[in-house]
Amino acid sequence: MTHKLAGTGVALVTPFRQDLSIDFESLGTILRFTAEHGVNYYVVMGTTGEAATLALDEKRAVLRYVQEHNTHQLPLVYGVGGNDTQAVIRRIKNTDLTKVDALLCVSPYYNKPTQEGIYRHYMTIADASPIPVIIYNVPSRTASNVEAATTLRLAAHPQILGIKESCADLSQIYRVLAEKPDDFLFLSGDDMTSVPVICAGGSGVISVLANAFPEKYCRMVAAALRQELSVCREILYELVQINDLMYRESNPVGVKAALALRGLCSPYVRLPLVEASDALMHALRTNIDKFALV
Repeated sequence: MTHKLAGTGVALVTPFRQDLSIDFESLGTILRFTAEHGVNYYVVMGTTGEAATLALDEKRAVLRYVQEHNTHQLPLVYGVGGNDTQAVIRRIKNTDLTKVDALLCVSPYYNKPTQEGIYRHYMTIADASPIPVIIYNVPSRTASNVEAATTLRLAAHPQILGIKESCADLSQIYRVLAEKPDDFLFLSGDDMTSVPVICAGGSGVISVLANAFPEKYCRMVAAALRQELSVCREILYELVQINDLMYRESNPVGVKAALALRGLCSPYVRLPLVEASDALMHALRTNIDKFALV
């Protein structure tokens, strides 16, 4: 690993109390738990953090808490994205980015911009940002794709550090890996494609599973970075049994349920998400026990 944002980044959940206020005590527990079991950096206010249903002051409070309770001094990435370019810039300028190493900016959703529109969106944000920007491409949620050619154009900007790629198209992934600049950080945004992405030249992953299962997940990623494929396969084939359960009732419902089973936080989520069904809890409990995912 040659970059501090390589390896395993954990896309932190935002724990809630029963009244759906933020449970900062449980957030602190998860910060310590993940750091002590191998994660390399924190990602705050991504999809898994339920950024879509947190008010602006709540987002800032979560960031501030992580900044103040980062006892392991891990690097920090903060999610500041949206489909209004100027609104994103205003949020960046009005956020305390102390100890934040990079911004994670999701590709514009709902508007369905052209590739030129996506390119200009990121270029404009990068020009205005005081710290590096990571592109976040997740077509399943945004209804648009940051195509390989667009990513490679953006990679030339000195403030665009890399991409969290969740397109699930290996041909697109491999083209970017083959043609990107050496210093452009390529991160998998999908837990189950992290191994092939790393083996093909990627730098790591921003992980959902690492919230609840950091021990095995980080060991798998570290092995992939060392090209120890037999170790990767063994762990990957265990984790694949539980990965689908993370998304069966939408992210972060599954991972919060898993965290609850491990005694790390409650399973509560905010509407329109609803907490895990009894069937999902049973499936998670069965697989955690079966594969000793502790």
